[in-house]
Amino acid sequence: MSVLLVGISHRSAPVSVLEKVAISEADRPKLVDRLLESSHVSEAMIVSTCNRVEVYAVVDAFHGGLGEVGELLTKHSGLPLPDLTKHAYVRYSEAAAEHLFAVASGLDSMVVGEQQVLSQIRSAYASADGQQAVGRTLHELAQHGLRVGKRVHSETGIDRAGASVVSVALDRARGVVGDLAGLTAVVLGAGAMGGLAVAHLSRAGIGRILVVNRTLDRAQRLAETGRVMHGVDAQAIEMSRLTEALASADVVITCTGAVGAVVTLADTHRALAGRPRTELAERPLVFCDLGLPRDVEHAVAGLPGVAVIDIESLQRDPAAGAAADDTAAARLIVAEELAKYLAGQRMAEVTPTVAALRQRAADVVEAELLRLDSRLPDLADPARDEVARTVRRVVDKLLHAPTVRVKQLASTPGGDSYAEALRELFELKPGAVQAVAAPMEVAAAESALADDFTVGHLGDGQDS
Repeated sequence: MSVLLVGISHRSAPVSVLEKVAISEADRPKLVDRLLESSHVSEAMIVSTCNRVEVYAVVDAFHGGLGEVGELLTKHSGLPLPDLTKHAYVRYSEAAAEHLFAVASGLDSMVVGEQQVLSQIRSAYASADGQQAVGRTLHELAQHGLRVGKRVHSETGIDRAGASVVSVALDRARGVVGDLAGLTAVVLGAGAMGGLAVAHLSRAGIGRILVVNRTLDRAQRLAETGRVMHGVDAQAIEMSRLTEALASADVVITCTGAVGAVVTLADTHRALAGRPRTELAERPLVFCDLGLPRDVEHAVAGLPGVAVIDIESLQRDPAAGAAADDTAAARLIVAEELAKYLAGQRMAEVTPTVAALRQRAADVVEAELLRLDSRLPDLADPARDEVARTVRRVVDKLLHAPTVRVKQLASTPGGDSYAEALRELFELKPGAVQAVAAPMEVAAAESALADDFTVGHLGDGQDS
């Protein structure tokens, strides 16, 4: 069993495609359940952020698992298979682990080094674990990935370029309206991104924040956090009063995760008409649309007196990059941690072989002791016990060095060949051979296949 990753992100697809593939928190459990119903998938986890959707699945066959994941994404997005596969990337086994570690480190983020992706991976894991969709393989992979991300952020300065997409969007907003101190902001959406928006706005010295959300309770909790934790004047507003909130705003940050546009052209027209005849009316109304799919209707950007900063424009922002030295240091940590992770996996794979060898030795010892009983039935119990202890000590001493050494060698690339030698030399049972996790040479070969995989095969559900 190996990990298969199929993903689509800001690096591989335009926003128009990402919008269709986007998976909401409400939909994620249902899609994970569908994956677990597939014949080739035994574990599954879906990481869905504002600029990526990645499916991690433990599969027993590369092509079969790939076909099932591809079918799931095709049905969910409604995209024809060629359109989907044109923008998808596939990673397998070692390459899947390396990719997750890079994502957790912020190396693959739109804003290199942003830390929010760590909480998003943690959320994906918790959601899948709550559905009992996570077994040993994904548990170890996800937990190691989270540790890698934490280490990168604590040991490098990779996040100096910007804490998140929110910070870059606000920098762009300053370029339109000037200093944010004393202005009014609307935060549309009370999820994780909304909380991040409140924190960044507070640090920027914003005068007032109006939190608008479909569920008023969540808006009230976020507004209270703004007041208590950040000392900003924050108020919760019902969604029915959105136009009123927009009319008083200088900057609007949207991040709802809704399926369709939340801010329409009509809403914006009414908001602009309702602005008081003051200095506010002379300032542009800036939307930072961080939703995926978009929260702000596309036509809003064409209105006079309105500026829209969206995910697509942020992709081209030079502030999204991190310093070369910090990025290089982060990549070294990822490479080091990947080597540790793979070594641990190889050692885990050889454990069933060592256990089978020791069990075989124990069976041989017991068989010989039974033969001794039949040949020397009058042997006194103390003498028999001493013989049994002696034989077991001899066997343990003979096996100690090779079993310790094979575990050490298993942690090196190609180390599984030593376990194979043990299985061959000691004629271990086929069941014991199968008990060992998928041989690394098979995983490595299929990983190379995934790296060179032509997108047209994504829908192929047949194994070769």
